Amino acid sequence: MKIAVTSASGKLGSTIVKQLIKEIGKENVIGIARTPEKVKYLGIEIRKGDYNNRTEFDEALVGVDTVVLLSGMDEPQKRIQQHRNVIEASKANGVKKIVYTSIVGAEKNNAFSSVVQSNRQTEKDVQNSGLNWSIGRNGIYIEPDLEYIDTYVKEGEIRNSAGDGKCAYTSREELGFAYAKMSFEDKHNGEIYNLVGNPITQTQLADYINQVYNTNLVYNSVSVENYATERKRELGDFLGTVIAGIYEGIRNGANNVISNFEKAAGRPHKSPIEMIKMFKNK
Repeated sequence: MKIAVTSASGKLGSTIVKQLIKEIGKENVIGIARTPEKVKYLGIEIRKGDYNNRTEFDEALVGVDTVVLLSGMDEPQKRIQQHRNVIEASKANGVKKIVYTSIVGAEKNNAFSSVVQSNRQTEKDVQNSGLNWSIGRNGIYIEPDLEYIDTYVKEGEIRNSAGDGKCAYTSREELGFAYAKMSFEDKHNGEIYNLVGNPITQTQLADYINQVYNTNLVYNSVSVENYATERKRELGDFLGTVIAGIYEGIRNGANNVISNFEKAAGRPHKSPIEMIKMFKNK
């Protein structure tokens, strides 16, 4: 069985590749990347594949049985056609199964909804492809908060617009483990899984970080409007709007969902404090 992973140069893609190597051996794993030289370190066959280039994927998917299609990072409306290029190339090249990395989130009523809507369209395209399929809906990664910890410590707080809303965080390591299983175990065919952990509030997140890092962070909630203004000023309109929309979704309960992780992975999801400890000890 040959399993190809798109966007293999990214953090999630490379994590899935590494887990697949452990599970089925490097000779059975193919990495696809827009810039192949960035992923030669993985020690597997690397093929060139840009989501905007259907022809490249016609070549990249030759001899592939299953493709793990990672959601692109472009603007929402561009993503739909980019993903379709991979789906159509999969059909044309005899790929038997597509595993798609989608997201948890509200399909309307916040600034992140356009991203969620584009992912839902790709979910439909995958389901209508005529191939076997399996879909994961990723929770919010915990890593960005931990990568931002120096700023939190400098400011003495975690500040966003999530309020008392709960977020079922996950990590790239947990997702890599689940997607590897989903790609080569047939029992996941036709399933959509929420790949998330235990829901926690931002106050709980601050408490867990304090326990592991011996910090003294507090959580302070700000309004949706003020947070959006702040994020757009720092990150630009597009990314700032997306980040603000994520926290608005958390505030409104969009990320407090039932987890199907154990069904996908065959084991329970790690707790938030376990994920924080793993990140710190890397």
